[in-house]
Amino acid sequence: MPTLDIALPMALLLVVTVAFFLNKRAEKKLKDTIETKEFQTNDLFMFVGVLAVVISVIALTTFINSESMFENILLGIFLGTYTMLLFTLTHIYSDIKKKRAQLFSIGFGAVSLIAGVASLLAQFKDSFTLFRCGAFFGLAVVCFVIAIYEQKKDCEKKVNWKLAIQPPALFLLFFVFFNILHTDGTLNIWYPYLLDIFGAVFAILIIIYLNSLFSWKTVGIFAVLLTIIDVILVFSGPMVVAAKTFTGLGLPALIYLPNFPFVLNEPGIFTIDNMFFRGLGLGDFFFAGILAIQTFKRFGKNYAYAAIAAMVVSFGIWDAYLPEITAFFGISGFPATVCIITGWIPIVLVGLLLHKKQEEPLASLPVTELSDVSL
Repeated sequence: MPTLDIALPMALLLVVTVAFFLNKRAEKKLKDTIETKEFQTNDLFMFVGVLAVVISVIALTTFINSESMFENILLGIFLGTYTMLLFTLTHIYSDIKKKRAQLFSIGFGAVSLIAGVASLLAQFKDSFTLFRCGAFFGLAVVCFVIAIYEQKKDCEKKVNWKLAIQPPALFLLFFVFFNILHTDGTLNIWYPYLLDIFGAVFAILIIIYLNSLFSWKTVGIFAVLLTIIDVILVFSGPMVVAAKTFTGLGLPALIYLPNFPFVLNEPGIFTIDNMFFRGLGLGDFFFAGILAIQTFKRFGKNYAYAAIAAMVVSFGIWDAYLPEITAFFGISGFPATVCIITGWIPIVLVGLLLHKKQEEPLASLPVTELSDVSL
């Protein structure tokens, strides 16, 4: 019997839709600021190949690693990547007017202040409480000082590095003090709450940042290649091992949500720990986002909306039968790219067919009639 889940398909819909609309505003500015180059066919093979190697190495190293050295290296690499992505994109869009810059800093200062105050609650108290409060209160002071400093500047819009450091700083403090250095408190807000929030943010940023590398000519090849590699890595095991490694480290590389309608692992015990969770990797959100944006560029917004809806529905259907599918194949996960691409392909086929039919009458007209049409 299928197990209906609304939460994860809705998360896919929300992330892809937000990225789709933000990309329409962000793409031109991103191209003007950063010199970009579109992927060629050889680049796609290299990109997917490197991705497969990295995931396989992570899985292999997890098996043979008996100490925590590899985990520390992995943490350093991904934290560096996440923070640089946050800093880069914030820096690009930091040329905002004075009032908005002040509101930006006041907002981050307020969040830091709330986090510092919350650290004093009994549920979060542990041996790192003093350091946690000091770090968040310190960042709040810095943000408020920046807001005051902005008042002295003119109204001209300029790129502002002081704004760009605030999002990555806040992320690092949350990750360090509510994930790595939070082992004694009775309440854990990193998993799944902050993990899902930062995961969604990074999924949107990755879609916006990397979309300019793709074109309609290359996105089809990329979709097929990534789906094939995903199937191989999931069925052979490395993808599942890598996902568990990321989850164990608390890295926001996946979005985990409780199955809704709620499914309990043990009847009668209604707690967050007893709920049945489903997870979807950021790579799958990126995959769906790229397909939606490229569909928009090729066929227009109506086809893009249809593609997003079809991918979400297709993913939801696959997701409902996922326990039966994984049990049948004897695997711990399933390649979500298959769930997504099976919804995207029918929309693309309809688009290609209808566009071809619209072009055929023009091609069959006499030369004189073609001239009239062009006029």
